[in-house]
Amino acid sequence: MIVEDGKFYFIKDKFFDLFKDYGLMLNKENGTKRPCYFCFRDKYKKEIIWFVPISTKYEKYKKIYEYKKQKRHKVYNFVFGEVVGKKSVFLIQNIFPTTEEYILEKYITENKDVEISLNVKNKIIAHSRQVIMKAKRGINIPFYNIIEMEKILLSNNK
Repeated sequence: MIVEDGKFYFIKDKFFDLFKDYGLMLNKENGTKRPCYFCFRDKYKKEIIWFVPISTKYEKYKKIYEYKKQKRHKVYNFVFGEVVGKKSVFLIQNIFPTTEEYILEKYITENKDVEISLNVKNKIIAHSRQVIMKAKRGINIPFYNIIEMEKILLSNNK
């Protein structure tokens, strides 16, 4: 499978089994797969692909964003946009690394790739890279250790 930056994918359950103690958002199925994730490759370690979950709980996260923004000027936790005609939130605070072996399939609707605006795509990647850089310096915005996860994935990939 060719994994494309800026596209949406679903993750296999075996990934969540590997990281079951990390508190990741789990796969849910009631006839539809979810969550789906926006992805992009790591700049330096091409086997690592970063995944950002999306949510349609726009108002909930907008309130949290506004609260955090009052405390700090820069808030990297969320990016707001539209996916398949719905207001959505990209949860940078829930970003995680994975590799191709854990990707189930691309998110397609009406036989087309799901697309978002270039502006939103660039903002997600920029905020995500800030969060990854902060994590490498010991400042963890995600709720789990993404650098440790990356090391586990790289050691399993050898």
